[in-house]
Amino acid sequence: MGSLNVSRPETYFLTNEGRRMDKWLHYFDIYERHFSSYRGAKVNIIEFGVSHGGSLRMWRDYFGQQARITGVDIDSRCASLAEDGIDVVIGDQENRAFLNDLAAKVGEIDIVIDDGGHTMAQQIATFEELWPRIRDGGIFLVEDLHTSYWPQYGGGYKRPGTFVEYAKNLVDQQNAWHSRESGQFTIDDYTRSIYGMHVYDSVIVFDKGTINKPINLAIGKPSF
Repeated sequence: MGSLNVSRPETYFLTNEGRRMDKWLHYFDIYERHFSSYRGAKVNIIEFGVSHGGSLRMWRDYFGQQARITGVDIDSRCASLAEDGIDVVIGDQENRAFLNDLAAKVGEIDIVIDDGGHTMAQQIATFEELWPRIRDGGIFLVEDLHTSYWPQYGGGYKRPGTFVEYAKNLVDQQNAWHSRESGQFTIDDYTRSIYGMHVYDSVIVFDKGTINKPINLAIGKPSF
C-alpha cells in the first residue's frame, strides 16, 4: 500500500475488496473534516475495534506511511492482522489497568477512534484513561453512540450513565469558567483541556488543547 493513494476514506471503503469493514456512510464526511490535516504527517493513532482489520488498512492508506497505527480488540484472533505499520494489541477497553499499560506502550497520542465494544462502561473508561494521554491539538472520536439509546448496551433515553449523558455533563464542564455557584461547579482538568466538542448523529469528536480562563474585551467607541 502506498502513501496518500486516495482522496478520502470513503473512496477506499466503497472500492474495498480486501479485509471487511462496517461503517455508517455519514461518518466519512466527519472523518474528512477532522482528520484531513493529519494526512502525510507523523501521527500516532489508536483505533479500538479491529474486527476483520479493514479499517486499520484504510487508515494506513489515508494517513500515509509516516502514521503509526495501533488497533485494539478483545478478540485474540485479531492479533494475526498486524502487519507493516499496523500493530494490534489484545485487551479489554473496559479494563483501566490495560488502558494505562496501552498508553504507556504507545506514548503520546494524536488520534483515538473508539469503534470498540460500544458499551457505556467501555466508552467512558476509554475516554477517561486516554484523554490525558492525547497531545494538544489531538482528537478523540467516539462513534456508534446510538448504543447510548439501546438497552442491551446499557443505554436508554436520558438514562444516567450513558456516554451521551456523560458527554452532556462535559459540555457543562467545558463552561465551568462561567459558573457563579461556588463549590458546586468548579473548574477541572476537562475545563482546561476540552478545546471543542462536535456532536453528530452517533458521533462525538473532542478537540484537545490547553485552555486558559476566557477573556472578554470591549473595543471601539460606544454608539449610544
